[in-house]
Amino acid sequence: MRKFTLKIWAIFMLILVSMQSMATDVFTSNRTDFRDESIYFMMTTRFYDGDPSNNVLCWDNQECQKSTKDPCWRGDFQGVIDKLDYIKALGFTAIWITPVVQNASGYDYHGYHASDFTRVDCRYQSGDGSKSGDAMFQELIDKAHKKGIKIILDIVLNHTGNFGEETLCKLFDRDTQLRNQAYIDACMIPNEEKLGSDYLTVAGGFQYQRRLAQMKNTDGTNHDIHNYWHHFGNFNWDDPTRWWAQIAGDCVDLNTENDAVADYLVKCYGSFIKMGVDGFRIDTSGHISRLTFCKQFIPQFAALGKKYEDKRLNKAPFFMYGEVCARFGGVQYRGQDNLSPYYYTWKAPQNLMDQFDGSQSYWDTQEIYDRGSGMDAKLMPLCEKDNADSPESNNTFMVNGKWHEPDYTQSSGFNVIDFPLHYNFNTAGAAFGLAKTGDMKYNDATYNVVYVDSHDYCPGPNDGTRFPGSDAQWAENLSLMFTFRGIPCLYYGSEIGFRRGVVIDQGPHGPLSETGRAYFGGYITGDVTATDFGDYQASGNVAATLNHDVAQHLIRLNKIRQAVPALRKGQWTDEGCKANGGIAFKRAYKDSYALVALNGGATFTDCPAGTYTDVVTGKTYTGSTITVDAPQTQGQVRVLVKDWTGGVIGEDGPFIYTTSAQHKSDQAYDGHEEDGTTWNEQAPAASASVVFSQAGGSFRTETIDLTVTLSDDAQSGWYQIQGQDKVNLNPGESVNLTIGADMNFGDTKTIEWGAVNKDDKEKNGKLTFKKVDPNAGITVYVKADKAPYIHAWTTGVDGKNLTGEWPGKVMDGPEEIDGAKYWSYSFDGVEKFNVILNNGSGAQSGDITGIDSDIYLEYDGGSTAKKIDAPVNTAAKVTLSPNGGDFQKTISVTATLSSNAKSGWYKIGDGEQVALTPGKVATFTLGEDMLEGESKIVTWSATNADNETKTGSATFNKMKEVVIPTPTGIFAYFLAPSDWNQVDSWAWNNTDNFTGGNWPGVACTKTGVKKNGLDVWMWKYDGDLTTAPTMIIFNNGGGKQTKDLKFENGAVYNLAGKTNESVSTGINQVGSKKAPAKLKIYSINGVKVAEVNKVSDAEYVLAPGMYICNGKKFVIK
Repeated sequence: MRKFTLKIWAIFMLILVSMQSMATDVFTSNRTDFRDESIYFMMTTRFYDGDPSNNVLCWDNQECQKSTKDPCWRGDFQGVIDKLDYIKALGFTAIWITPVVQNASGYDYHGYHASDFTRVDCRYQSGDGSKSGDAMFQELIDKAHKKGIKIILDIVLNHTGNFGEETLCKLFDRDTQLRNQAYIDACMIPNEEKLGSDYLTVAGGFQYQRRLAQMKNTDGTNHDIHNYWHHFGNFNWDDPTRWWAQIAGDCVDLNTENDAVADYLVKCYGSFIKMGVDGFRIDTSGHISRLTFCKQFIPQFAALGKKYEDKRLNKAPFFMYGEVCARFGGVQYRGQDNLSPYYYTWKAPQNLMDQFDGSQSYWDTQEIYDRGSGMDAKLMPLCEKDNADSPESNNTFMVNGKWHEPDYTQSSGFNVIDFPLHYNFNTAGAAFGLAKTGDMKYNDATYNVVYVDSHDYCPGPNDGTRFPGSDAQWAENLSLMFTFRGIPCLYYGSEIGFRRGVVIDQGPHGPLSETGRAYFGGYITGDVTATDFGDYQASGNVAATLNHDVAQHLIRLNKIRQAVPALRKGQWTDEGCKANGGIAFKRAYKDSYALVALNGGATFTDCPAGTYTDVVTGKTYTGSTITVDAPQTQGQVRVLVKDWTGGVIGEDGPFIYTTSAQHKSDQAYDGHEEDGTTWNEQAPAASASVVFSQAGGSFRTETIDLTVTLSDDAQSGWYQIQGQDKVNLNPGESVNLTIGADMNFGDTKTIEWGAVNKDDKEKNGKLTFKKVDPNAGITVYVKADKAPYIHAWTTGVDGKNLTGEWPGKVMDGPEEIDGAKYWSYSFDGVEKFNVILNNGSGAQSGDITGIDSDIYLEYDGGSTAKKIDAPVNTAAKVTLSPNGGDFQKTISVTATLSSNAKSGWYKIGDGEQVALTPGKVATFTLGEDMLEGESKIVTWSATNADNETKTGSATFNKMKEVVIPTPTGIFAYFLAPSDWNQVDSWAWNNTDNFTGGNWPGVACTKTGVKKNGLDVWMWKYDGDLTTAPTMIIFNNGGGKQTKDLKFENGAVYNLAGKTNESVSTGINQVGSKKAPAKLKIYSINGVKVAEVNKVSDAEYVLAPGMYICNGKKFVIK
């Protein structure tokens, strides 16, 4: 009997304690429905700086960051931990933080430009390096949960930044040392295999295009062979193409229809579910189709949430809501259901789900480019079929004045930010009116996340600033948000009207302190201890902030909402509600029932029987018709709760009160709320690496000499030439090596390397070298129905136009292979260039960049060009280089029999046939036995394995030798555009003309040498004047000319002016004394023939002809 009595007593005491703490403790410990929450949204790096030693500058706009003492990466996880009690004092129960994964862009403090989904950004590490970003984030989750606060993580599924992604397309090695993060070249080490050995030397715009090409195939090459990204060009915000396209330069659209991509994202973000985050806010959800969401993400995240429910506060169901951006005045976005937020709250049709097959094996069959349709054959069109009219629901509404059990059988399990309400929240009345007409569109609008403004927009139509309304307007909007359906959310600082009316985001074009993303931490310095939600003690600036009228209004609204289940989760109606100048509605959730009047009093009819208590004033009401009076002021609230026994909630304040407004004293700050701070100013620490004197690429000599150096900060290192043993290196040591002797033209050789840093981490890399025939040009082949135009140019300091004015040159051909037409155009004397194909009538392809060897393209005659494999041509042939043409004195010719030939030969004139070996090069010389003006025909024959024989010929014409006098007086060179057939010069000073005095002047001499693919012409003065010209003009005698150029004797000019080029023609020697040999001279076939002190000395030791030095051709006459 005694044991039974003790049990009864224990139960009684438990009930008594529960009754005493029902308004707060029960709510805190037992809440599992996410509608119980209110959300405080912060941009982590701009909220509060808990660890100044980890502050870091963004790469862009650093001068502004320094001058304002406001580094972009300022707030941190320690700051959030330090101010958990501040958020709890405001009454908020959940924190939504901006994305935390590793980012890479010039202005990435916000977190939406991912470069590595697998880990937390290294700039969130502790300043002393003892805790990684991942460890700090885990600490935040754990400490927030101990205070009863949930963590919502902002994630991005739609896109990456434009620096690639660690797993999907690794373009950089990230050095994670904190001191290196402000220096892009110190923390981002480019993958030269993908981005080019000259990546760090080209302009930023070209760097961006190279990175983008690796992800989107924008250069006509199929780099993204697995289709991890969408390759879609221009798009429209107002049609389904917004699901496929790049919405901004820093947001490269992921192919979430690809299972490999979706699975990777689920795995990466699943690690955060395992850490214990309570929900996801999903960025740019409206740029992914609903069908994709329902197939690829919602069930997967829900399953992971269930699997790791023990990690979350109260084991609550995992909550997901997304940003389906709809900047529009109506609930339906511009007449289209499938682009509207509510559409995503409904399941996608099962028949479309069943057809969805995003397997990698399918995507690997799709070759897609950003020009043309940009679409695959199946998945993207399937998503666009998900466009049926949206169903409607009464889940949000009371029926017959009562709460009813909602029907979630068609719910997608995904919720949304209420963009229509947000866009119309200039006034509470406008937002409420929109909900009345549109809430039936959602599966259940009580799960909508509702805010007034955010890190992106405020209410429209002028939505680029933080909400400009007064404190009273803020109070009115908040009163609706916290009593009406939906989950209320507040953007950091809005509790005091922080940066009211200021532009939210102006990019790297001014101080962040002058934007809506300014640093807030100065306003919450001081101490605060929260004993419960809305109950606290505070001092310092944080006390002044909490005493602000809007903050006090929030605190009371949070308490009222938390105490009344109908306000948190209830359905609503305005039937039987007549407001007296404001807004009135009813809320009901199971046995919780409330009448709400805003901005004044109201009359309610058909009220269920019971006693209604106003939780603001304590007055009670009975009867089926209830009239409540209240001051007609913005933000005023009356909440009458049926059968309420809890008494008045909170105290009279500035906007909610019985008879008169009450304001907290001590709202003044200490004058330091806008102070700047310090940041990590250490010089970057070098990353252990192996440096080569040439970072891969091609060479046009027999061999190439390289210097290899292991950095001083390395512990150890090594390199290994393909096919040879590994060679160890010592820190700071440089060694020399030579490659090429065992390579044929066209062969490649790889050198791998490794460097171990002081932390015992090894960094690895590799370089690839290609041996190129120095006598061979580079040919672009294009498969097309009609002859394309080709526009070609080189980049860099000495960038040149190779094909004259737009639209360039018409390509040669065609040659027919397997029924298709192939056009070609060859470029001599250039090692790397870029092209655009066009039809001569306005349509053009994108840039096809970095061409350094023969390339095959396919062009549709419009906007699409892509790289293709060389066609399989079963016909055998002999390739002559050069393939005929004019020459002086002698010319060296190579003949190459194709590898698919069985046999072949060439002969000169009527001479003997010379047999050729398949795939091998034979060299012969013409001219020694020919008179000037004489021609010789070289014929050839090639037979394939099917005994099919092809023949051809080329004609070589020996021209009269042009003797260029050695310029010992006044002379200059000009690099002529490729479409100039003659060059005249006009030179003068203040008293004399050096070119005859009659325009266009005198003819220049063509030297026969090319520089960067352009012919070199020379002007030399042969007159009797003793002065020198001060100005010169080059022209083509047909209307095209340079501007007036300052004359410098012996200088090299082009169409733009004086260059930094030098020209080796064999005609401008300045002395005859030979120095000790230093430079290696090679024949045109790659055989070393001499070593000289300088190039001009070669004339004294070599016969006339064409030679190579340092990879450049030059001629000795």
